[in-house]
Amino acid sequence: MLEVEINIPGRGIINIKNLVLDYNGTIACDGKVIPSIKEKIEAIHKKGIRVHVVTADTHGTARNQCADMPIEVQIFDHSNAAQYKKEIVEKLGAEQCACIGNGFNDGQMFEACSLSIIVIGEEGCSAKSLMKADIVCKSIEGAFDLILKPSRIIATLRG
Repeated sequence: MLEVEINIPGRGIINIKNLVLDYNGTIACDGKVIPSIKEKIEAIHKKGIRVHVVTADTHGTARNQCADMPIEVQIFDHSNAAQYKKEIVEKLGAEQCACIGNGFNDGQMFEACSLSIIVIGEEGCSAKSLMKADIVCKSIEGAFDLILKPSRIIATLRG
């Protein structure tokens, strides 16, 4: 398994083997995957990073919408979503996970992962989770570009 290694001055080395994504509000809007992201997810996958979607699947569309992408989809019960997302990243090895989300239930996942990115997209973002994220992006495309161009992460997070 490949990984992306990022050496951030003043913070240390982050090795990313897994990218954990929220679904609604992050890679999807109103239950439909944002069309521009498929190519970026494939590029991240080609770097050797496993891509996971974790969702309560509010609209019931996640599996179908992600079927033609190299993504592992995990759907869980609507109750206690924050705890479930945190448990998933811990099982994957939180120190080797980056995550991207936008909702209140992403906050615990943000705190657990070695790198967390919040997206302020069409569905907005949780102000409480915003304060727990390492980086804020105005679009999912911008968040994916950080993973694809790690020097941007270094520039943003250096000590």
